[in-house]
Amino acid sequence: MVLVKMKITAEAFLGTRVRQAVVTVPAYFNDSQRQATKDAGEIAGLQVLRIVNEPTAAAIAYGLDQQTTEQRAVEQNILIFDMGGGTFDVSILQIQDTIFEVKATAGDPHLGGEDFDNRIVDF
Repeated sequence: MVLVKMKITAEAFLGTRVRQAVVTVPAYFNDSQRQATKDAGEIAGLQVLRIVNEPTAAAIAYGLDQQTTEQRAVEQNILIFDMGGGTFDVSILQIQDTIFEVKATAGDPHLGGEDFDNRIVDF
């Protein structure tokens, strides 16, 4: 299982036991798939604290949660494009005071970054 391997890898790198995790999933995952991911985490020995859409995780990684006090005070609507290897996901987030609220999300599992790369190469 992927989460078991990730847990083992994280523990080896950190040199300590890992008990909790935040797991990202594609934007197009439905509730059943999200629950199955959470269940897989528990089977791997992890308490899954949160399931986060990949576009939301990308926004956090980009640093949108690290804005100045003045920037945080203003409500912002952000459009995130996530062109993964095999999927294309889009999310609209509303951010204020470091609270991320997903307003809308959609994905196409048949279109992604690899598809764009191939089209550019063919061009």
